[in-house]
Amino acid sequence: MAKEEVEFATYCIGNLSQRLGIPQPDVYNMLAKSGILSGYIVGAYDVLHTFGKDYLMDDLIGYMREKGLVA
Repeated sequence: MAKEEVEFATYCIGNLSQRLGIPQPDVYNMLAKSGILSGYIVGAYDVLHTFGKDYLMDDLIGYMREKGLVA
């Protein structure tokens, strides 16, 4: 992973943690185990990093819901 991708993944994990009220390590584990972290957040970094924070968080939470990770 490139430095920018690591920083972006960290940004996403931190903001998801705040929005969902779930500790950061738990968010990381959910994203890593489900494949969202490598397959979507890092995989689509070129597009995703251009989105605004609220849109990005809504998008990621929607994807987490699709995967059954959050209600």
